[in-house]
Amino acid sequence: MSLKSSNKVETNVWELEISIDGEKFENAVNQAYLKQRKNITIHGFRKGKAPRSFIEKIYGEGVFYEDALEILYPDAVEDAIKEAGLEVVDTPFDLEVPEMGKDGVTLKLKVTVKPEVELGEYKGLKVTKQSTKVSADEVKAELNRMLEQNARIVTVEDRAAKKDDITVIDFEGFVDGKAFEGGKAEGYELTLGSNQFIPGFEDQIIGHKTGESFDVNVKFPEDYHEELASKDAVFKVTLHEIKVKEIPALDDEFVKDVSDKDTVDELKKSIKADLEKAKKAAADDEMHNALLDMVAEGIKAEIPQAMIERKIDSAIDEFGYRLQAQGLDLQTYLKYTGMDNEKFREGFKERAEKQVKLDLALEKIIKDEKIEVLEEELEEEYKKFAETYNMDVEAIKKAIPAENLKPEIASRKAVDLIVENAVVTEEKAAAKKSAAKKSEKADDEKKETAKKPAAKKAPAKKPAAKKTTKKETAEEEK
Repeated sequence: MSLKSSNKVETNVWELEISIDGEKFENAVNQAYLKQRKNITIHGFRKGKAPRSFIEKIYGEGVFYEDALEILYPDAVEDAIKEAGLEVVDTPFDLEVPEMGKDGVTLKLKVTVKPEVELGEYKGLKVTKQSTKVSADEVKAELNRMLEQNARIVTVEDRAAKKDDITVIDFEGFVDGKAFEGGKAEGYELTLGSNQFIPGFEDQIIGHKTGESFDVNVKFPEDYHEELASKDAVFKVTLHEIKVKEIPALDDEFVKDVSDKDTVDELKKSIKADLEKAKKAAADDEMHNALLDMVAEGIKAEIPQAMIERKIDSAIDEFGYRLQAQGLDLQTYLKYTGMDNEKFREGFKERAEKQVKLDLALEKIIKDEKIEVLEEELEEEYKKFAETYNMDVEAIKKAIPAENLKPEIASRKAVDLIVENAVVTEEKAAAKKSAAKKSEKADDEKKETAKKPAAKKAPAKKPAAKKTTKKETAEEEK
């Protein structure tokens, strides 16, 4: 088998002409005969025992040619592609067989190859790195989170309800003296001041004590769903329980209970170190991603659609494996989400295009910069795998050939080159919105979430007293 010619016929498309000599083809024809004869019955011979010459005389000389070509085709194409020095990204197409007989076979086919790539800038790229400084307010916010996490809910009986209390109530709503659908609930946990219910409802619970029954008079908002919008309503409410969240004191005893530290100061230092570590990792990741995005977008190449489709296939396979780990399959997931295969694939397209561009860029950098993988780097990689999977290094080497590892190591070295040559400016803390403010906001949100009851005894439908707008109602009904 030999490559007769290879010619570029279109962008990223080459046509190959391959020759298979008569001797190789004859051997393949005989293999095809030996494989197929058990299925052939010729009068005068037991099934499977008819000589090849008799079969060819009856069915024609070329009866085994197609099967013989199937035997030879994979190796013939692989050898030809290797001889032509092409990097093929899709299965061959437009196969023609101009000649096939005793003298051999001639094949013509087309293959799609990786595109020629022109790099943009990849050295001296300017990037701003997030600040990794940790403020005292951020440490305080984390301490508050720990306190909230360890708070306990206790019942109070010696006073009236006030803002931020968690109340357990029964209620039933009436409009024009008639109860309306969705206006009734029993054992409902409501945090006063959470603005979970329509305006005025929660305020009128404040001041009442456990065991009291009373009326709450409210007016439904104009944007409420149509049956109740702008109407006056009376809710008959019974207050069963008042509960409060008790936040523990921040002292050395608390620290010993929730951590391996002995004092508040030690805990603060530990929290600061952990936050700095997390910020640095996040800042490095964001900076690397920004640089790689610039490199990927900077290339010039006419990328074959086949490369993008294959990357999408790979991403979908990975997604499918994660679903299987959760006890789902892809088709069930699509059914639940109301997506068809085409729409689902479309969701991976942008990321796939970006990844293909980046892969091509890194390959080009590796080539231009003559990046090589040293033997010690390969050994170090094998050691990491062995430690990760608790296996012997030699077993890892048998499972993962060096040729499969080298491209990944080389790509990492190319990324390191991009990062090392970048012009990095560290963002000043004052240049962003105060991290402390963000932390405080997040802390407030956590507090509000913590105040909401973990399990409500309310009916399946939302109580009509809740702040449900027309738009929200429509969305629920979809």
